[in-house]
Amino acid sequence: MKLLDLKYRTLIFLIFLLGLSSCGTPNEAIMNSENEESDLMSYRGIPIKTYIGWWVYGEGQHIFKDEETLDEYDLIFPNENMEELVELYVSVCEMEYFPMECQMTGYIIYIDGVPFLQVQEFEILYIQGCGE
Repeated sequence: MKLLDLKYRTLIFLIFLLGLSSCGTPNEAIMNSENEESDLMSYRGIPIKTYIGWWVYGEGQHIFKDEETLDEYDLIFPNENMEELVELYVSVCEMEYFPMECQMTGYIIYIDGVPFLQVQEFEILYIQGCGE
């Protein structure tokens, strides 16, 4: 009986360890040491940083290309009305898929392995033109 009780406890302990080891912390954010500009603010412990690059909109998708690293991120604007944001982009650029140089302040998160830049605020710096 003691041997069976010891095997039962050992089995429960091993199952507990297996469950505990499979509960790793999710990789929610990149701490990019290359981009050293950082505000003192943070969101859930993730430092909010300022990125400069190009915002491109087309076919319902907002993309940001970081000028420093050339990494691409899908954009999330939680504080903006998306319809008004599309109207702003199209009114400034006069067409889709036209790069607009911007300064984006926010943080990077991963959703299903895809990097997203969640934008807290942004500023339009320059609009790429066709030489006009």
